[in-house]
Amino acid sequence: MTAIPFLTGSASSQVTVAAADPSSLKLVTWNLRYDSKPDNITVQQTLNALPDPLRQPTYLGRNMMNEQPWSSRRIRVAEKVLAGDVVLAGFQEALVRQVRDLAELLGTDWAWIGVGRDDGVSAGEYSPIFYKTTELKLISWDSFWLSNTPLEPSKYPGAGSFRICTAAHFEMVSTSKRFTLLNTHLDDQSDAQRRLGASLLLTRARYEAFTTQGPVLVIGDFNSPAEDSDSGAYQIATGLLPPVAINATFAQKYAVPSTELPGFKLLDLRGQAPRSRISTTFATFTGFSGPQDTSDWTRIDFVFGSGNRGWSADAYRVETALSDDGVLASDHRPVFADTSL
Repeated sequence: MTAIPFLTGSASSQVTVAAADPSSLKLVTWNLRYDSKPDNITVQQTLNALPDPLRQPTYLGRNMMNEQPWSSRRIRVAEKVLAGDVVLAGFQEALVRQVRDLAELLGTDWAWIGVGRDDGVSAGEYSPIFYKTTELKLISWDSFWLSNTPLEPSKYPGAGSFRICTAAHFEMVSTSKRFTLLNTHLDDQSDAQRRLGASLLLTRARYEAFTTQGPVLVIGDFNSPAEDSDSGAYQIATGLLPPVAINATFAQKYAVPSTELPGFKLLDLRGQAPRSRISTTFATFTGFSGPQDTSDWTRIDFVFGSGNRGWSADAYRVETALSDDGVLASDHRPVFADTSL
């Protein structure tokens, strides 16, 4: 605790404030919904068109709670990220325009990494990682695909899309502590792909935990809830089901001695944080619909921590993507996690 003196009239007083915890690492994962309604509106034009901040917004009502263009949604995404006081942000479904727009809106304290999943360069959706350069130092990063040939741009047979994972090693500026982050998006159509993807992620996470001897965080949209018939990927990640067979070259590249980290699994931070600091808001996918239709609402976006620990979960919350004017920033809600390393 730090005491800060100030003057009130002629008397001197002190206010006690909590000093920032140097081991604290706050992050968010958010599926942005891809730019399905592209236009030529620039970020500056969006900012110029914002209404008077002192005037009450026009309430549009339920009939307007449908998908709006990215040019109307992006300022709301940046607002949530900046207000969340995070130093790491992992996104999914971001096309290159969306990545560039967020880089502009978040400002010069932020940098990002990632590639387009269709060609390993800029085509298709990204699973980018944004990080605050004043708090984190990037050590290295790479990408791999959640397919039968994960070391090259490729799609799993029967999957709806190419699927990718962005892997990064970071060092905290304040403490020099290092950690690994994996950000990904599993398939929405193929349960077999999701199970394979979870097995690849588990293999890579175990390798990173062993070789770095540090914590590993895995975030993203699994398209697989914790419970029901589509929960296979979640159950593999959390050790409730065994992994499926994966590409031999990938398995060899990220092999760990059988005696090391036996039974390695990922832990769902929603179940690891203190109960009083877990949001009562549960669903992370809502579609572009309001509370009048919750039939498809579910929790498919996660923050996991490696079973070898080196981290603690301090708080976990899911926040609304809805603004008072009836616009949803995405069909997913952002998931925030406060951790300590």
